[in-house]
Amino acid sequence: MSYPGGGETRDDVYGTTPLVTGDAVVLELRPAGFATRAAAYAIDFLLQVIALISLGVVASWIGVTVDFAATSAIYLGASILIMVGYPTAFESISRGRSLGKMALGLRVVGTDGSPERFRQALGRALSGFVELWLTFGVVALVTSMINRDGRRVGDFVAGTMVVEERSGRRRDTAVPMPPHLAGWAATIELSRLSPETANAARQYVLRYGELAEHTRHEMGTRLADAVAAQVSPLPPPGTTPPYYLAAVLAERRRRSLEAMNHGRPGGFQGRQEFR
Repeated sequence: MSYPGGGETRDDVYGTTPLVTGDAVVLELRPAGFATRAAAYAIDFLLQVIALISLGVVASWIGVTVDFAATSAIYLGASILIMVGYPTAFESISRGRSLGKMALGLRVVGTDGSPERFRQALGRALSGFVELWLTFGVVALVTSMINRDGRRVGDFVAGTMVVEERSGRRRDTAVPMPPHLAGWAATIELSRLSPETANAARQYVLRYGELAEHTRHEMGTRLADAVAAQVSPLPPPGTTPPYYLAAVLAERRRRSLEAMNHGRPGGFQGRQEFR
């Protein structure tokens, strides 16, 4: 993996657990399996059917005293709202997760790892009304099976994909120290660097080569600003965010391992991040 403005680092330092930052940006895109997606959809479908049945019972009860045509129109509108509004609302509010996806550890993200936006959630829901409800899921089934990433028509329309947020295994991955920043890194104060900020920075550095160009720049700038607010002094002029973050993380790990070797609870509030 190479960083802009300098040399190269190892390309085998990749973790296996996806991470979502505070902005709900998934840094490792691991497409969800077809079976898992189907199970998540089954949960959402069951909830929607229950809502539709409940709505039908209420509409029948109201229809006894209210004009039948008006009741039917209201029921039709409310039904569409349930089928389209449910996924749109949940995925917009929870950044890409319906109740079914939450249960199965899935999330909808942009194809570049960016958080799902309202227009994308609406596009998926409107397409889903046709490919899931009107065709009984046949269109979605065929599309998902022939596409490598399991994307259905709605994903292509919205520019999204469904990824796994949970993984059953992790492996030890270390961020290497940029040689030209080793001297500066040895002088920095790290006690205020929070584990959450460090984890987000670490995943960004490890997945740098797989991110879209605009995501690299925007996310790198945000993370560098967040780290700079907790670490001092500032890096040498002209240091790019990937190098800056890598140096901070490598020094943090070095000090943590040093504290362990000397039998001291030491730095970082007694918490080990890299295991």
